[in-house]
This record gives sequence, structure tokens and C-alpha cells, in this order.
Amino acid sequence: MTLFERADTALLPGFSRQTIHIEGAPIAVAIAGDGPPLLMLHGDPQTHLCWSKIAPQLAERYTVVLPDLRGRGESHAPPLATYGAHYAKRVMAQEQRAVMAALGFERFAVIGHDRGARVARRLALDCPDVVSQLVVMDIIPALNFYDSLNAEVAQDYFYFYFTFLAQEYPIPETLINGDPAGFMRSILVGPSNNDAPYDPLALEVYLAASSRPQCVIAMCECFRAGFHIDRKHDEADRAAGRKIECPTLVMWGEQSAVGRHFAPEVIWREWCRAPQFAPMPGGHFIPEEAPDVALEAVSAFLDGTAADEPSKLEVVKA
Repeated sequence: MTLFERADTALLPGFSRQTIHIEGAPIAVAIAGDGPPLLMLHGDPQTHLCWSKIAPQLAERYTVVLPDLRGRGESHAPPLATYGAHYAKRVMAQEQRAVMAALGFERFAVIGHDRGARVARRLALDCPDVVSQLVVMDIIPALNFYDSLNAEVAQDYFYFYFTFLAQEYPIPETLINGDPAGFMRSILVGPSNNDAPYDPLALEVYLAASSRPQCVIAMCECFRAGFHIDRKHDEADRAAGRKIECPTLVMWGEQSAVGRHFAPEVIWREWCRAPQFAPMPGGHFIPEEAPDVALEAVSAFLDGTAADEPSKLEVVKA
């Protein structure tokens, strides 16, 4: 049994492992439940295991689909392209739409964290007929981030990646590959190397998967795409007055870089017709730092028990 298989068995009981080929390229997914479809997209440098503390509970009411995004886990990692074009969030969003279509789902709810939230947001903007509800965790759109970039934000430990990783190949890759596991661990636990909120087996998977050379390239390509392509797509959306039409729950960590440097409610009202807001205790890695509180907020939103009008959800602090 591989490390990936062992982790799925231990952390996602009841989920079945599948490989779905989209245009010949493999996307690994874990699936459970038989209710309305719910796509959950992980962040970086993680895998679908980032949902292991809340996905089993959601699978009691939904058909939960947990893919590994391209460049992560057991999914394919496309080669280098100009400006990281293979990792433009529009391209990644269409791939995830194809995954759900292959499973028989033409309309579904989407939850995304970090990189996965960027893919989920783009899917909701580009395919309003496909996404019924949207949850984004601890991001602001690429255009808003780069428009707001200043010395204070750039110096923040979390945000220096946005400029470092977006440098031309092979500059960041060469530096990271001197100690790839150490670099990935620094992202996951921070410069102080504090105890991480992850299950030890999940952390082992994250480090093993993300430290492979092709996955280091994937991370850098994703950030190159963010600077060169994703923000241009945002500019076009802003110029056209395009907004996310479906009900949207915006979540962020009160101690995260998003919470410390930005005004999420102001930013996301610009992009959403029907936003709701749920600040979370802790930092960036919401699904693993505050799973109980996050599950409560997500469940209320998906079930329709939260307020319909733009508001801030009542959240019980852990």
C-alpha cells in the first residue's frame, strides 16, 4: 500500500479512490456520499487530505468529490508553458468542471481553500450555470492582491511567495530544490516552525508529494500564471462588470495574512452579488486549524439556514 493509499484509508474512511482522465491526463479523486454534489478543492502545498477533518461529516448529506488539483498529489503535472499558462485558474477550473461532468454532475456547489479557492472562484465567474453555491477560504482575488501590493504586504512571510515563485524558470525552482521538503514545510508551519495543525500522516503526504521536482515546478507555474494571466482575466471581468452570481460564503482566518492586511468584506462585495462572511479563529489553513467552526459555517450556508442577504454569519469562536 502506497503512502497515498494508506493516508486515504486512515483519514477518509468511507471514501473511494478513483482516477478520472480528462483529455488523457489523470486526475485523482476521493468520493463519498450520495446527496447533492459538492466539489472541494484543496490549497497549496497540500492535497485533498486537507479536507479530512470536515469532508466525512459533509458526506453524510452530500456527494463529496475531493480531487487532487493538477500538479499536486496523484494528479498529472503539466510541463512548463509561457507564463505558467497550464496553471491559469481558468484552465484549472475547466478541468474540474470536466471531472464533475465525467461523474455525471452538471451543476454543483464548490468549496475551495487557497489555490483551490482561486480555481473555484474562476469556475463560478466563467460558468455561472454550473456553480450553485460557492465557498472561498482565505484568499482575495489576484487583481486586488497585486493592486494592493506594497512594502508591508511584500515583506509578510506568507506573501513573499507571490513575488518569489513568480520569477522566471528556473530561478525559484533551483533555489527551492536545494531543500524542497524544508521549503514546503516552511509554507505549512511558518518561519517559527511551530507545531502544525495537521494530522501527522497528512503532513507526511503533503511534504512527500509537493517536494517532487515536477511539483516544485507546478507551484511556481501557478504563481506565474497568477501574475501574468489570472489578474488579466480579473481586469477583463472588472471592466465588463462581471460578478459571481451564485450565493457566496467568504471565509478568512482572523490571524491570517488576509485578515491582517486586507478588508475581505469590502473586496468581495465588489465581486459577488450575494456574499456572506465568516471570519474564522486562527490563521490561513482553516480546514485544519478550525475544522469544527468551519464545518458549522459551511453547513449552515450550504443548507440554506444562513441569512440570504449579504451579512456576516454568526460564528462561535473556538
